[in-house]
Amino acid sequence: MAEPPMSCDCFVSLPPGCRDDHVIFGKNSDRPRDEVQEVAYYPAAAHAAGSMLQCTYMEIAQVEQTHAVILSKPAWMWGAEMGANDQGVCIGNEAVWTREPVASGDALLGMDLVRLGLERGDSAWAALTAITGLLEQHQQGGQCKEDPNPFSYHSTFLLVDRNEAWVLETAGKLWVAQKVTEGVKNISNQLTIGTEISAEHPHLRRVAQREGWWDGETEFNFSQVFSLEDPPARMELAKKRYKGGTELMQQHEGSVTAEVMMSILRDKPSGICMDSGGFCTTGSMVSVLPRDCSRPCVHFFTATPDPSRSIFKPFIFSDCSTPVLRVVSPQFGPDDPIWEEPRFQSQVDRRHDLYKAHQEALNNMETNPDKGSSVFETLKELECQCLRDISAVLRGEIPEDELVDLFYDCVDTEFKFYQ
Repeated sequence: MAEPPMSCDCFVSLPPGCRDDHVIFGKNSDRPRDEVQEVAYYPAAAHAAGSMLQCTYMEIAQVEQTHAVILSKPAWMWGAEMGANDQGVCIGNEAVWTREPVASGDALLGMDLVRLGLERGDSAWAALTAITGLLEQHQQGGQCKEDPNPFSYHSTFLLVDRNEAWVLETAGKLWVAQKVTEGVKNISNQLTIGTEISAEHPHLRRVAQREGWWDGETEFNFSQVFSLEDPPARMELAKKRYKGGTELMQQHEGSVTAEVMMSILRDKPSGICMDSGGFCTTGSMVSVLPRDCSRPCVHFFTATPDPSRSIFKPFIFSDCSTPVLRVVSPQFGPDDPIWEEPRFQSQVDRRHDLYKAHQEALNNMETNPDKGSSVFETLKELECQCLRDISAVLRGEIPEDELVDLFYDCVDTEFKFYQ
C-alpha cells in the first residue's frame, strides 16, 4: 500500500463559491505527530524606531506599528502555521522544494513569514509585499521541526482578505504570485502557478534562463520551470491530496460555509485530515470574512490535533481581547532546547492544558469507546451552537460584543468537559 500523503492543505472560497457574501479560509496544519500547536493572541503594538525583533532563529529590524494577531503555531517557534490579524487578513503556508537550494544556516522560516505578514499587512496584497520584501533581505531557511535531524524547505502561501486571495509561491528569494478574485482555490505541498502569473520577482525569468531551466522563448510556466525533476516523495504524494481537495471544493462550489470548510478539513478518505504515520494534523483553522465591513471577521481554531476529534472554537477580535492561557504552552526561556548548541538535543513538555485534557480524553476513548464517543458528540453540539450564534452575529441579529469572550468560554467548557 502506498504511503499516505504527508502535507498541509490550505483552502479559500470567494463569492460566488460561498453560500453567503463571505470569503471562507481554511487550513489543516500537518506536522510531526508529537508537536504541540498553541493558539496565541498578540495585541497591536507600537515599537521604538530602530528596535530589533527576535524571530525563530534571527533578529530583524522591527517596524513602528504591528497589528493584533491570533496565531495557531508550533509551540517551539516564533512563527506560525496559520493565523489572522485584526485587519481581516488570513495566511497559511505549505512546504515545497524547488530547483533553488534551501539556504544553509539560519534565516527566516516560512512560518516566521506568516506571522510577519500578518503583523505588518493590512490587506492580503500588503502582507504579500511585506513577505517578499523580507525574503529579499533575509532569505528563508533553517530547521523546520524540533529535531536534531535536518529538515528545511521553501514555502508557498495562501493570503486572504475580505475581497481577494493571493497564492504566493517561492523558490529561495525568488517568487511568483497569482491573484484569485472568485470561486474556490486550494494549495498543497507543490508548485501550482503555471502561466497565469499576476506578479513576480523582477529577476525571476533572468535567473531561470541563466540556469538553463528556461529557453527565454517558450511561454514561461513557473511550476514547470522551477519544480524538481526528481521531487521528494512528500511532494509527489501531495499531488493526490491536492486533487482530492480540489474535488471536494468543487463539489461544494456555490454553497461553501464555515461548516462545509470544517467538514473538508475533517475528511480522512482524501488524506486532508491525517491521523496515521509520523505526521498528523496537529491544528486546524477556519475563518469567515464578510464582504460587509460592518460585520466582524470570525476565526475558528481547534488548538488540538485531529479536527475529526476536536471542535472548532470561534475568536473575534475586540479591544478587550486577551490570551486564553489554557491553549498557550509553557515557556522555557534560555533553557529552551532551541537555544542549545547544537539545537534540539533535549526535549521539554510543551503541552498546554487543553492539549493534555484532549490527549487524556482520546486515551480514555480507546479503553471506553462508548463513553468517549458520547463526550465528543456532546462537544460537537457545543460547536453547532457556536456556529448558530456566529451566524446570528453575521446577520446582525446579535451584537458582536456579546460574543467577544466566546473563544475563552468554549475553551473553558471543553477543558472542563474532559475533566
